[in-house]
Amino acid sequence: MGRHGEQAERLFLSGYNCAQSVVAAYAEELGLTVEQAARLASGFGGGIGRLRETCGAVSGMALIASILRGYESPTDQEGKKRTYALVQELVEAFRTQNGSILCRELLGEEGNDSNPLSPSVRTSDYYDRRPCQHLVADAADLLETVLHP
Repeated sequence: MGRHGEQAERLFLSGYNCAQSVVAAYAEELGLTVEQAARLASGFGGGIGRLRETCGAVSGMALIASILRGYESPTDQEGKKRTYALVQELVEAFRTQNGSILCRELLGEEGNDSNPLSPSVRTSDYYDRRPCQHLVADAADLLETVLHP
């Protein structure tokens, strides 16, 4: 596991959501504090607002790739193509490694939560039942491999 993967896993185990863990693992490179990175990514946790859609770790990868390698001008067609290709490469690598990019599928039975407004309490049982700490590490390491070959 790489430096960013280890950091993302530590952040997740300290209570941050999946997106926050991946983005905050890159805070220094983004010129942000961990707190700023966590705030920026806070709504992407739980599969975007706890709706169990796109995994927060995947959303975090896309956000970091965009900040570090994205385009600025709405007329930059080559920049758009480059950014979309980069994000698609990252997402496909994550899907290949983990079987899905959807939070509810990655969580299995845990993804069948019927109350999206109520975040789960972080207990040792919570961490034991979920693959999230490994998913955030995978996402952060994929970014490291692609952005810093």
